[in-house]
Amino acid sequence: MTVSSRKTDSSTYLESKTGKKYTVVRHKVQGSLESSIRKAIGQLGGFERFVSEGDIVTLKPNLNTADPYPASSDPDFIREFGRLILDAGAKKLRIVESSMFRLDTHEVAEKVGVTRVAEELEAELVILDDHDWPHQDISNGEYMKGGQIGGPALRGSDKLFLVPCLKTHRLAGFTGAMKLLIGWVRGRDRIRMHVRKLQEKIADLASFFNPDLVLMDARKVFVTGGPASGTIEEPNIIIAGDNMLSVDIEGVKLLQSYKAKNSLGSEVWTVPQIRHAIKIGIGPKDKDQIVVHQS
Repeated sequence: MTVSSRKTDSSTYLESKTGKKYTVVRHKVQGSLESSIRKAIGQLGGFERFVSEGDIVTLKPNLNTADPYPASSDPDFIREFGRLILDAGAKKLRIVESSMFRLDTHEVAEKVGVTRVAEELEAELVILDDHDWPHQDISNGEYMKGGQIGGPALRGSDKLFLVPCLKTHRLAGFTGAMKLLIGWVRGRDRIRMHVRKLQEKIADLASFFNPDLVLMDARKVFVTGGPASGTIEEPNIIIAGDNMLSVDIEGVKLLQSYKAKNSLGSEVWTVPQIRHAIKIGIGPKDKDQIVVHQS
């Protein structure tokens, strides 16, 4: 399902005497994208764990602007991931997005190359600008209690997979899985989010959604600047998990490892997005609840 309460079933974590465990994969890309994505997901249990025969799967890419990857999604990454989802038995693939409020999402998708990818995959490209924006209450929200969210993002699918880039952000600290979901919020509510406590509001908004899988494309990252441009490093990493906070924690640690001039500091647990997401129960509370598999 696209939205629901926080997961507490055994598919989300492993039980041990120390409590909940969230598994995150950090996979060094070698060879083809297809094989690297398959290997990363394989360490989480394989595509059969996340895709059932006949599923309708929604993908959330990053089409905030038409600036090249890592500012926006790499269309080749979306293509290979989409093919693997369909090969695993999904009946239909939906790519659902809305760009920065001043931009035309149709044009952005075309320039980035996602329109072409959707055609190749015979996927439905859903541009939220063309649809309804029902108001939704955010029950766990502290600073963001509700907002207008694109209707097609709320209905019509069995599974939700997030496909974030990884980059620093001048206002939000960083863009990862949680911030990706701002793309499903109506423009005027996005503006309100930026007035104050943006990082905390990002976590509030993220608490409304319950993605089944997060596949972060960190082959290239911004370590300064962002969201549209910045200093690029190439860690050549894919980060995967079934909890967006745990994936974001590993993503921030990767950005911090470059010791660049940005607002992230050196301690992941003090980053406002991360700290507030922990407070409202989105995922792991400390490092002992995260199990990282590196390959």
